[in-house]
Amino acid sequence: MTVYSGPVFDMAVDQFNVIADHLEIPCDERERILQPKRAITVSCPIHRDDGTISVFEGYRVQHLLTMGPTKGGTRFAPTVDIGEVAALAIWMSWKCALVGLPYGGAKGGVNVDVSQISKRELEALSRRYMQEMIPFVGPRTDVMAPDMGTNEQVMAWFMDTYSMYQGQTVTEIVTGKPVFSGGTLGRREATGRGVAHLARRVMDVLGIKPVGATAVIQGFGNVGSYAALVLHQLGLKVIAVSDHTGALHDAKGLDIPALMKHASTHGSIAGFSNELTFDPAEVLTLACDVLVPAALERTIDGGVAENLKCRVLAEGANGPTTPEADRVLEKRKEIFLIPDILCNSGGVVVSYFEWVQDLQQLFWEEEEVMRREYQILDRAFDHMLARSRADRIPHRTAAMAIGVEKVRAAKATRGLFP
Repeated sequence: MTVYSGPVFDMAVDQFNVIADHLEIPCDERERILQPKRAITVSCPIHRDDGTISVFEGYRVQHLLTMGPTKGGTRFAPTVDIGEVAALAIWMSWKCALVGLPYGGAKGGVNVDVSQISKRELEALSRRYMQEMIPFVGPRTDVMAPDMGTNEQVMAWFMDTYSMYQGQTVTEIVTGKPVFSGGTLGRREATGRGVAHLARRVMDVLGIKPVGATAVIQGFGNVGSYAALVLHQLGLKVIAVSDHTGALHDAKGLDIPALMKHASTHGSIAGFSNELTFDPAEVLTLACDVLVPAALERTIDGGVAENLKCRVLAEGANGPTTPEADRVLEKRKEIFLIPDILCNSGGVVVSYFEWVQDLQQLFWEEEEVMRREYQILDRAFDHMLARSRADRIPHRTAAMAIGVEKVRAAKATRGLFP
């Protein structure tokens, strides 16, 4: 019996079982490694603008507290449930271990459609959620960050709510804050920059020159837009992008800076161009050198995997590729997969930098943030590639094996209390 269920959680379990079999982990150890340490469900009542009261359900799952505080985003979306949150927390544990951060994985969320509430209601909900979480979070216990449906402003509200409770400003309780509220330079761009940087590393491995190469971006939120911008700056033609409102396609390459400005002003890519509109269902299977799925989980299933026409699959989203699709990709050696726990880890890497800077009250220049981010990503990429080649295993298996091994070793070293 478990409180966790749903296709996303089942996917996380399936992936872990593959790794556990590969590492030959005894059955009596597996549940301790996989099972989340703690799960919290809260009710978040708020006053609506029309005078009524609505109650929203919120969650926080802390997967691993063995290696330091937990770390993970907070998602405001109508699809959020405890199973999805648990899966994301588990993936975050493997991610932090892979890149060498002193964190365990966590994730939180509220089941709400943010497009249906006002800014005042969003602030009330954000503050109420953090207030309910105060007994379970802290700078040395669990550090929150933004995710789908949340942003720098929500993190500032989280930080202010926690600080009011403590009677002093505690900037290190969350990351992804505005720079003038204790945030770090380069955090907003970090995940997308990391995706583009690793895609460039793979292009070097494959001998693909960036100038004139093509890229497709599925999802034009924070991650997808900055990945597109950096790829554009490297000389690639971003020939298609999509978001929840539709898709755009131009074989000559889209004007990414102009599209980012439009999306920032209007909240989506809708209305940017009537002539360039395209079927969103066909975006993933367009012929390109670099494909970046940066939207939701489980967007690439077995059927889509069969029809991919990319050279590099850079997973900007968490869990975009199903286990069925992984089995297809194992046979398609012409596609170089950069698995999500590595590809999108730039965000948590720079969140770690923000946390460290807040604790020390000593802040770095953006060039220093970027240099350190790329250094960590390069090291993790090299380890993954070496493990994959040495053991003749897929890249996802190699990356997850490194992460799971570190978690397993930490638990074994600390022992079982009491």
